[in-house]
Amino acid sequence: MIDLHTHSLFSDGVLVPSELVRRAQVLGIRAIGVTDHADASNLDFIIPRLVAVSEKLNSFNEIRMIPGIELTHVPPPQIASLAEQAHSLGAKIVVAHGETIAEPVVSGTNRAALTAEIDILAHPGLISEEEVKMAAERGIFLEISARKGHSLTNGHVARLAKKLGASLVLNSDAHEPSDLVTRQQAMKIALGAGLNETDFERMQKNAESFLVSS
Repeated sequence: MIDLHTHSLFSDGVLVPSELVRRAQVLGIRAIGVTDHADASNLDFIIPRLVAVSEKLNSFNEIRMIPGIELTHVPPPQIASLAEQAHSLGAKIVVAHGETIAEPVVSGTNRAALTAEIDILAHPGLISEEEVKMAAERGIFLEISARKGHSLTNGHVARLAKKLGASLVLNSDAHEPSDLVTRQQAMKIALGAGLNETDFERMQKNAESFLVSS
């Protein structure tokens, strides 16, 4: 299992990165993206610290920590510049907080994110067919989410992604230990979204691309 979207206490998670990584390893997760929430106020604080701790942990652990960031409730016109800044600071995964139906995300966030240099559009809610086509054309992964609330539109995202050729990843969006998911749990979430075992394996293969680039 590879999980590319989790949070530590650098944002609203409850664990320091070292414990988050350790708990993931015990569950059989072989790579984990730590992608704390950020906007223009804290981007330059979080990323260098996650990069530094990932270098230390990866020299010791079998599990791989991938430092990243989740641009969260950012005004759409700012997403592109912040994504560029995140990459320049060393983020290996840039996630955009999509238009989940569980939160009042500004309309137009999905579209702005899909024109920026992001890697994953998280929990994109009732994403449109045109936006899914944009994701497919730009090679941006759409997320199937294990997190309550965000997961309510997994079926919609999965259906359009399969119809229009967009690539998917499945992530926990974990904020605390109980949010992390095993491979077996992740498979059930994929099946519940209308996907099959082949689709699940393809999502894991998609996630592996971050191991090559990080």
